[in-house]
Amino acid sequence: MKKLPSFDDLMIPLIAALDKLGGSGSIEEIYSKVIEISNFSEDTLNQLHDPEKSGQTEVGYRLAWARTYLKKFEYLENSSRGIWALTEKARLNPNLNPSEVVIYVRGLDKNTSSSKELEDIHEFIEVVEENSWKQQLATVLTQKLDPSAFERLIQRLLRESGFVQVEVTGKTGDGGIDGKGIARIHGFMSFHVLFQCKRYKGSVSASEIRDFRGAMVGRADKGLFITTGTFTAAALKEATRDGAPPIDLVDGDELADKLKELELGMKIELVEKIIIDESWFESI
Repeated sequence: MKKLPSFDDLMIPLIAALDKLGGSGSIEEIYSKVIEISNFSEDTLNQLHDPEKSGQTEVGYRLAWARTYLKKFEYLENSSRGIWALTEKARLNPNLNPSEVVIYVRGLDKNTSSSKELEDIHEFIEVVEENSWKQQLATVLTQKLDPSAFERLIQRLLRESGFVQVEVTGKTGDGGIDGKGIARIHGFMSFHVLFQCKRYKGSVSASEIRDFRGAMVGRADKGLFITTGTFTAAALKEATRDGAPPIDLVDGDELADKLKELELGMKIELVEKIIIDESWFESI
């Protein structure tokens, strides 16, 4: 088994992936492109960060830290909508030295003001807390929901996302198809979609994607495969294979983000932050 890449090993492939994506991309797009560029083995991609608590892969976890370091190095920026982009600094200085990034970021705590230190600590806490709530959610979805409840959750999720006529079928011997619905695009266009949802801790394989596609051919415009786990590299390629009906994939990490966005099964508490305007007091 090949040694897993460290988070700093992933910095250059991450930058290259964003460059190939046109300078910006979602976490899913970045992950898929990094896999394509790096040609990791299946064993490497199938390793989970914490098999008991989450379906997140170790490569995905380390990519998250690579993004955090590159953001502090001012090579990346991200929007509130989860899109990451190359900064002007990154475009003007394409020859990145990962060791330089690590030294610079780790030196921030020693060489910056206390306010900057607090900001760095806050960013670290945010990363830890995100992993924590996603692990907790994964435990609920995989251990405390029965299959029919999980199917109803996905039905609700699709409805909240704009799908209409969403039905859960769950017929045995139907190639794993769990339901169907119609995706409405801006009120004008619509696509008939068949979906499959799996409560996995591990990875969905390419053969499962092929079986799903075989069951949906001629019955829908698109397929949607949702899992609490992850997809193997071969599964990602199979889903977008040329000449085959397209299948959209949603892994556990994306599922968690969508449930958070729609506030399904969770409450979001915002912490009040007080900022003192010294100039206001001085102007009195």
